[in-house]
Amino acid sequence: MSAPDSATSLRERKKIQTRTAIRRAAFELFTQQGYADTTIDQIAAAADVSPRTFYRYFGVKEAVLLSDRHIGPIVDAFAKAPADLPIIAAYRHAVAEVFGGLTPAERDETIAGERLMYEVPEARGLVYTEYVRLIGLIADALVHRPDAPSDPLERRVIAGAIVGVLISASHETPLPEESLAASLTILEGKLSVP
Repeated sequence: MSAPDSATSLRERKKIQTRTAIRRAAFELFTQQGYADTTIDQIAAAADVSPRTFYRYFGVKEAVLLSDRHIGPIVDAFAKAPADLPIIAAYRHAVAEVFGGLTPAERDETIAGERLMYEVPEARGLVYTEYVRLIGLIADALVHRPDAPSDPLERRVIAGAIVGVLISASHETPLPEESLAASLTILEGKLSVP
């Protein structure tokens, strides 16, 4: 491995560690004193970072509830899923691959964040924004799937259907692996009906 790759890898690991420390500190404070009564200054102090660092990683307090760490890997695994898998099966495969690779600590952090996300009304607008962003990412990734339509609107409709299933399976259910897989199987069956 070359030196620049090592430096980049170390830098990325440091970013992940800082982001994780901030989220863990925030979750602990939210549990102890409630979301509304927790300030960004308190979160930063508990995570041993400056408020400026908090803002660089999250921008607003509500964003600490969202974990977009899985979105990129799932979309990437979807684009690279075996070519013989139909579109929905490829997405189901990607979700299983990424969620299956979570450590127990990562799994606990994801569940805690998602649980709080559904409890905090201020986070709902961010959740909607993330779902819309995910539709775009999936539509873009469909370009790499051999059985995807060439029409951008058709790709966006398929991506919207996948995200609709995700919303349905995950609403107030943190990390809904089994129900999401079952829901995607239903969608796949309905899409394949002539």
